[in-house]
Amino acid sequence: MENTCYADSHFTVFEVPEWRARLYTFLSVKIWGGMPSRLQQKLSEKYTAIYDKPFSRSFIRPYIRMNYSDKNYLDRFKPPFGKNKFESFQDFFIREFKELPESELPFVWPCEGLLCDTGKVSQMEFSRVKNDTRTINTIFGLSEGTIPDNYTFTNVFLHNKNYHRIHAPVQGTVTRIQHVPGDLVVLRPWIYKQNPSLPAFRNERYNVDILDKDGRTWYLSIVGGPAVRTIELAPKIQVGNTLEKLDDVALFYLGSTCCMAAPEAPKAHTKNTFVEVGVPY
Repeated sequence: MENTCYADSHFTVFEVPEWRARLYTFLSVKIWGGMPSRLQQKLSEKYTAIYDKPFSRSFIRPYIRMNYSDKNYLDRFKPPFGKNKFESFQDFFIREFKELPESELPFVWPCEGLLCDTGKVSQMEFSRVKNDTRTINTIFGLSEGTIPDNYTFTNVFLHNKNYHRIHAPVQGTVTRIQHVPGDLVVLRPWIYKQNPSLPAFRNERYNVDILDKDGRTWYLSIVGGPAVRTIELAPKIQVGNTLEKLDDVALFYLGSTCCMAAPEAPKAHTKNTFVEVGVPY
């Protein structure tokens, strides 16, 4: 029986039976993906409301034991927005670093997760979405040819257990902010074997451009998915503001993907490897 391989956040690879991949593809793409966007959003809001309830904080400790080998994992983080404790599971999901990772390099990974797609912009395949042909420029809400062909496209899938904040990959100035309405189809890349970036072409997202000191633009696309109630931009994300490397850019309330088109290519990471916030890009 054919299997689909998928790398998880501990650098291991496991196999998903083909029948399971087909079933999930049918349910997520044909059934869920065929729903009107507004209905997807309403159902997602109902689901995520559970994790805002005070009783949901009882999920945190069992979830940590189940998903992290480090029993002291939570010691690295603090509750969001200056809170003294985690008041709900959602608070855990949008946790903040007590201390940001340190790096002397000029550019770093902006998020944590599985690098499920990467390649030169000129070499990335077209995507068919609702009878439209779309290119990488479409993800970032740009006209064809805006992003230089020699830029590198990356798509990082953030599993539920990953850290769900996006940080500035480089020091620079915010030059554009764009909200793109869209669907909320399932994000998991193993469902989309031929095109793991398909959800990024059709889902709701925020695009943020950062101009670095060398005059090069770094394009970020922060992509929502099912049960993603909100993508919230950091207060500092306003056109004209200067960002330091690893400044907050955005956070997700459950589920997400982060795409980037950058003038640099990853030096130490290839497709299906795990990346972390602040590690060398």
